Amino acid sequence: MILAFNKPYGVLSQFTPDGSSNRTLAEFGFPKEVYPIGRLDADSEGLLLLSDEAGLNTRLLDPENGHARCYWAQVERIPTAEALLTLAAGVTIQGYETRPCKAWILNPQPDLPPRDPPIRVRKSVPDCWIALELHEGKNRQVRRMTAAIDHATLRLIRVSMGELTLGSLAPGVWKELSTEERKMIFR
Repeated sequence: MILAFNKPYGVLSQFTPDGSSNRTLAEFGFPKEVYPIGRLDADSEGLLLLSDEAGLNTRLLDPENGHARCYWAQVERIPTAEALLTLAAGVTIQGYETRPCKAWILNPQPDLPPRDPPIRVRKSVPDCWIALELHEGKNRQVRRMTAAIDHATLRLIRVSMGELTLGSLAPGVWKELSTEERKMIFR
């Protein structure tokens, strides 16, 4: 089985506590024997897949398999076209050159419910939602990529994996994927 979960802010992508104040996946009533496919940091939100099927981590997350993952990042200031081209070409983060990706400003800007707790807001600094479509997933990669072009990430949401989107799945809610939805992940 493969489950889609809209991971809220402040939830670890694991079932056991790590000593922090963050909640764990154990609080959400998942079936026994499922494990997260990949990770989202506690301060990131959005689509997290879980499964009881061995081998899916490699099949979905190995960059050589080329499965796209799309993130919406609310960043400080409005990136220029040049900054977005720099992101798309790949940037160096912690001595690692990221693979080329797609990067664009979301137009129209999404109207999302506020996060709890709210993001940091500076009245003199505008913010903007951008999208990044990656085929790899290093630790805190999107945040480090936006920082590399001097646009701090204020909020980060994974909105899709393959062609499977988060859709109307509410934060903290999960569902088992249908046969057609499973196929969407691998397209």
